[in-house]
Amino acid sequence: MIERLRESIKEIFVGKDQVVEQVLICLLAGGHVLLEDVPGVGKTTLARTLAGAVSCEFGRIQFTPDTLPGDVTGTTVYNMKTGEFTYREGAVMHQILLADEINRTSPKTQASLLEAMAEGHVTVDNTTYPLPEPFMVLATQNPVEFAGTYPLPEAQLDRFMMRLTVGYPDNEAELAMARNHLQGRMAERVTAVVSPQEILQMREEVRAVRVSDPVLQYIRDIIELTRTESGFVLGASPRALLHLVGASQACAYLAGRDYVKPDDVKAVALNTLHHRLTLTAEARIRGEKTDRLLDALILKARVPMD
Repeated sequence: MIERLRESIKEIFVGKDQVVEQVLICLLAGGHVLLEDVPGVGKTTLARTLAGAVSCEFGRIQFTPDTLPGDVTGTTVYNMKTGEFTYREGAVMHQILLADEINRTSPKTQASLLEAMAEGHVTVDNTTYPLPEPFMVLATQNPVEFAGTYPLPEAQLDRFMMRLTVGYPDNEAELAMARNHLQGRMAERVTAVVSPQEILQMREEVRAVRVSDPVLQYIRDIIELTRTESGFVLGASPRALLHLVGASQACAYLAGRDYVKPDDVKAVALNTLHHRLTLTAEARIRGEKTDRLLDALILKARVPMD
């Protein structure tokens, strides 16, 4: 089933197998993804293709400075026939939600996603509405343009399990993409190979993947090293530890194992922790890079032998 899911996505979203793998890890671990890259590299295509491959309802909201929180969460409207207020669903009421250019909207509207991402429901006029399952947010932002943008605060960045960059495709992948376009093979026509119920079942199986105490301590050691690293303003949070555990379980599951190895942790640690760490002013002056410091910390952590 996993292999069919991979192949279905790769038929449309070509040349980025590692990105597809990491997105599947987040899907099966119940996490959300921040796609940070320049325009036109396929971020929207990836979200649409994923939704089609897993037979999930796809919703998209294009964030602009005048987007309101009600556009995201929904609002109540007065029904003149019944004399009552009824809930009108917002964009968040979809199983796969693409929050396009999330940093272009105001902090108040950005914050309207926090409850949905963390707790799986939204509250409108003192009434709580559960979100459809499985629920996943794929948000995008352009790291180049800053005019008219509102950088995501650390509290919201921490809600994303991973931050991924797509990058430009290589020669063969870009030619394959062009051929798909000429043949009319678009994300809307992707073959559905997995049902939402099967995704929920796989999430239960991922949560059952065994994490031994030595591996759990290894994960905790990596988190602790980010907190003591002088080059970072702030270390990774306890939520980051839980996300790293969940991502490691999903990585092991995709590899066909029912237990987590240190290699699984290494495979997901960089993308899980990068966006949660901010360099100090001194580190930036020295020309340090977040990825480089984080790689050094991962290598520094003692790997369990059993």
